[in-house]
Parts: sequence; structure tokens; C-alpha cells
Amino acid sequence: MSKNNPGWENALTVLQEVRPPFIPEGAEVKTVVADLAPGSAGFPPHRHSGPSFYYMLEGELQFELEGEPPRVIRAGEAFWEPGGDVIHHSNANNRDDMRCRYTVTMLGAPGQPMPTLVDAEELEAREHLRAPAESNAPRSFVKE
Repeated sequence: MSKNNPGWENALTVLQEVRPPFIPEGAEVKTVVADLAPGSAGFPPHRHSGPSFYYMLEGELQFELEGEPPRVIRAGEAFWEPGGDVIHHSNANNRDDMRCRYTVTMLGAPGQPMPTLVDAEELEAREHLRAPAESNAPRSFVKE
């Protein structure tokens, strides 16, 4: 390493370190910034064909993943979802007085959209898989 760059060893801060349950073969990777207006309901229910990794830049996100209770993610927090069959029910702006911005890096199967919307019939059929808001379920995003 360069002797002209003292302190380089301390230049990185780990935001999250995870072992996703799977990565699609030949995965394509896309990193985007989502920018939700104050009070926005966010994206409709959807899923990703592979894991997605998020970092909150500003604001608060109301986040609900199938099988997990809804929770609020705040600026400076990192989180992830496993993708696959799991439905991402909510990613709404939790505030009506400020925007919500986050980055997301999605790993997906080649040629598939990121994300794929879920229709009303499937949502109804899987309603029993949603966790109630008052649940004390663990916040792990890894499905056993």
C-alpha cells in the first residue's frame, strides 16, 4: 500500500454484512436511488428475483416484507431482503413532511424485471403469510 496515504486502513465503515440465502445464476446487478415524495405510498407490492441491499440516505421508510412485521427504517440505516418468492408489501414514505431517499442494489435473474409486481389475486392467496404489526417476530430477513 502507498506510504503517501496514511490512515487508509480506517477509511471504510461496514454498514452491513450478510450471507444471502441465494444469488440467481448469472445475476445482473443494478444500483438505483429511490426518491419518494412526502406521504408517498411507494411502490406496489412486488418481489425481486434475488437479494436487494438498501441504505437510507434521508427520511423514514415504512418497510414490510412478507412474514415480518412492518417497521420504520431511518436515515443512516442499512437493511436487506432475500428476494425470491418473498413479497415486499410496503416501502412507503413514513413522513408527510419530508422526502424519503434510499439506495438499493438489486441482484436479479438475467432478463427479469427488477422488481416484479404482484397481482391482487396472489396477494389475497398469501395474506395468511403476513405478520401483524404488533407481532414480536424477529427482524431477521433470512427465511429458514
